[in-house]
Order: sequence, then structure tokens, then C-alpha cells
Amino acid sequence: MSGTRPVAEELFRGSGDETRLLAGRRKSDGRLVFPRPLGGSATRYDTIELGRHGTLWSWTIQRFAPKEPYDGPVGSDFQQYAVGYVEIPGEIIVESRLVGVAFEELRIGLALRVTTEIYRVEPDGTRVLTYAFEPRE
Repeated sequence: MSGTRPVAEELFRGSGDETRLLAGRRKSDGRLVFPRPLGGSATRYDTIELGRHGTLWSWTIQRFAPKEPYDGPVGSDFQQYAVGYVEIPGEIIVESRLVGVAFEELRIGLALRVTTEIYRVEPDGTRVLTYAFEPRE
């Protein structure tokens, strides 16, 4: 079997330029949370799609494989990546991988848009996608 699947259900819709993150809007007060709660508390939230564009609020470089529950590439297969907090104006700040930009070009306020990237490849060839942010043109 091969194809693609998301790293987690109900985290985002679409892929590439059509990607939209799924947040929860609490019914009692309108507060946004990301990721959207699942399970028993999900009934207290409406699902909304977040805006596609944001700005880099803060960032760092992940230079070693994270601890569990991380299940991506490890050892010699691990590649350093940028991770940051992205402010989606008027909505929320989300943590995300940053792709398509050299580490030395990262700067606070960088205009970004949401996309997807391959997080890992399963033994059967299935590509597991996660969301990420890349520079806006």
C-alpha cells in the first residue's frame, strides 16, 4: 500500500496550497484552541478552519531528534529543522515546522503561509504528512 495520510486526524484539511489548520472555537466563550480538542471535550467546540497566512513570532532550530512520542526519522535519517510560533492575525499563535527557508533567513515578522510536508514514510511506502509554514511570496 502507498499513498498519503495525515500525521493525526482532524489536525488539518487538504495539502500543499489547499492546507487549512483545524482549530476549535469554544462554544461558551469563543476562545480558539489548536489543535482542536477530540474525544469527550470535542462537543464543547465548533470546528473552524484557521486563516492560511501568518507571521513568524518566534523560532529555533531542532538540532536533534525529539523525545517520545516523536515518531519521525531518527539517527542518521534525522535532519535538523526550524520550528517556530506563527501568529495567524486575529486568531491564534500556533507552533509549526518552518520549511522552504534557510535557517539564516528566518526573522521575526517573516510572512508565512500554511502548507504540508512529508513527516515520515511508512515501511509500506505511505507518506505521512504534517502541516508546516513556508515563506509567502
